[in-house]
Amino acid sequence: MYEPSDPRSKLASTAEAISAADDAVFARFYDMPPHETSEQADVWYARGHNFIAVYIDARSGVVFTRRNQIDEYVVLVPDESTAVEATSQGIPTAIPGRRIAFVPPGDSALKVVSPGRLVILITTQSEDLCGACYNNEKFSSRSASLPPFKPWPAPADGFALRQYPIDVPDVPGRFGRIWRCSTFMINFFPQQIGPRDVTQLSPHHHNSFEQGSLALEGAYFHHLRWPWTRDLNSWRDDAHERFESPSLLIIPPGVIHTSRAVASGVNQLVDIFSPPRHDFSQQDGWVLNHDDYPIAVSE
Repeated sequence: MYEPSDPRSKLASTAEAISAADDAVFARFYDMPPHETSEQADVWYARGHNFIAVYIDARSGVVFTRRNQIDEYVVLVPDESTAVEATSQGIPTAIPGRRIAFVPPGDSALKVVSPGRLVILITTQSEDLCGACYNNEKFSSRSASLPPFKPWPAPADGFALRQYPIDVPDVPGRFGRIWRCSTFMINFFPQQIGPRDVTQLSPHHHNSFEQGSLALEGAYFHHLRWPWTRDLNSWRDDAHERFESPSLLIIPPGVIHTSRAVASGVNQLVDIFSPPRHDFSQQDGWVLNHDDYPIAVSE
């Protein structure tokens, strides 16, 4: 599955791919009109089974508000020039650019102080936002391959707004730049400058969780293969889909996949998992904020 030099080669081997009957989600935000638009922001919504991605092109002053939010959500501020003021538990906190933040349950508000891009990741437990997603009807029934959504334990010292700088130096043997909270695991990959080496791809699959791949810069080919079953009528052609940015791919359980950066300049990809992954969490040093959130007991 992985080359010996790939840090993921240390993970326990995955069993044979399950029969994958679900469609992938191809959300090309750059090629679709905003789902909401105003003088203050253009907003796009897309969802999988467990999470919603909200991509916002925000002007100064726009406010994203949550009342009685059921669980933690994620805020990505990918650009240095963007700044946000987050108010949670009645306390205002500045979130500068190039940060990832986890916002507690309850009431909260995000005010854009300096304009730019904002990505909010929130679970589908927030049913009011599910209906805003252009592909909501696709998820009217749950995949048989996915277990019920179950959040991880709360932080030992209680929920609080926590934020971390994205620009973390690479360390040999560590895969990407990973953070987790009780509802999400985010891998904000280092920038890929120029196309990926086509002799060093990493096709793999996950049997019991979906993956989101959010392209923030550049362009990617996402290569997907659905395993064959005994029933020829269920076979599918491979997919080789080019994505510009911003865009989101949601990969169902069982689908063999790999992504290939193809732009000549900066390519930036963010992987999204909800809830967090046990296998990544068990690797020493991979989760950068592991001390802030306990590991859930694997069942």
